Amino acid sequence: MNKDDDKEGLAMFSALIDGIKPITQNKRHFRTPLKTKQEIELKEQQLHANSYFSDTYQPLLPVQGPMRWLEEGVDSLELKRLRRGDYQPDLLLDLHGYRQSEAKLELAALIQACVKQQSLCCCIMHGYGSGILKQQVPMWLVQHPMVKAFHQAPKEWGGDAALLVLIDIGEQPHRR
Repeated sequence: MNKDDDKEGLAMFSALIDGIKPITQNKRHFRTPLKTKQEIELKEQQLHANSYFSDTYQPLLPVQGPMRWLEEGVDSLELKRLRRGDYQPDLLLDLHGYRQSEAKLELAALIQACVKQQSLCCCIMHGYGSGILKQQVPMWLVQHPMVKAFHQAPKEWGGDAALLVLIDIGEQPHRR
């Protein structure tokens, strides 16, 4: 390369960019975007589901007869009322077609919704299927601190493919 070639190339380049204005700097700083309310709620549900429900925990649940459980310190009459269908579920959750991880999130969201809406009783329909959800849902419910009791649902609420769950909504007067 010669110095003459460099001078010619520089002159050609200068002629090409003659009259071009430099771009003004945009003084916009990019921050991390704020999360929407839905994203925050989803993250909270995942946190609750992961902190309450373990797949390795094996509670002592009945092997024969209808699926039922009663938290210590809760009157056994509550379990009888669930069995008879005295409590009408305010919220229904249908888990048909859900995977375990999805069902866990939905279960945590249902319990949060019951507490938020002051619903004492809810119904969870897990179905028959391969029996995985039918086996796992009671194990997850036992682990949640807001669940007082659950019993296999009466026929009108799904029979042995569903559970009626009694939720602890705090010191609020409950309805029946």
